[in-house]
Amino acid sequence: LVLVGPLLLLAAILIKIVSPGPAIFRQTRIGLGGRPFLLLKLRSMEAGSDQDVHRRHLSDLIRSDRPMEKLQGDDRTFPLGRFLRKTCIDELPQLVNVLRGEMSLVGPRPCLPYEAEKYARWHSRRFDLAPGMTGLWQVSGKNALSFPEMVRLDIAYAEGLSPWLDFKIMLKTPVAIVASMLPRAKGA
Repeated sequence: LVLVGPLLLLAAILIKIVSPGPAIFRQTRIGLGGRPFLLLKLRSMEAGSDQDVHRRHLSDLIRSDRPMEKLQGDDRTFPLGRFLRKTCIDELPQLVNVLRGEMSLVGPRPCLPYEAEKYARWHSRRFDLAPGMTGLWQVSGKNALSFPEMVRLDIAYAEGLSPWLDFKIMLKTPVAIVASMLPRAKGA
């Protein structure tokens, strides 16, 4: 937090300049053991944005084998917000969640309550570990993978849990972030 503090402060100031509302976005997520917690992020959408669009999109992804791509052309996100998301800078406030013990640096992606409601029984094995800022899914293809593939990777991570695996995932995370920012070739 000390190292990224100046970047967080700059991003928060820019958010306040370009979009009315708070710079920090708080959202209930489901963590270890299925317990809810308040996840912190830098706000990347207009304040008070309708969440039903995302709820329907996510519900469709859970029931399908389609890649877990983000909503395309989502006009709720302001231009600076798109940059913050693309670079994952919006997720840096989650370091506070890590310090509070609600999250880990590495683990399954923390899900939303309405996402957890759609889970099959085997999906809930994702709650066996604290959610992470990064994880095996994020460095193994992320939005190119389907929901079942994400859950299987989270379970595989839990079964192979080791400091060495965490270290490898943390090393691969910046590479995955940069790769996600590069334009994809058609059909890739």
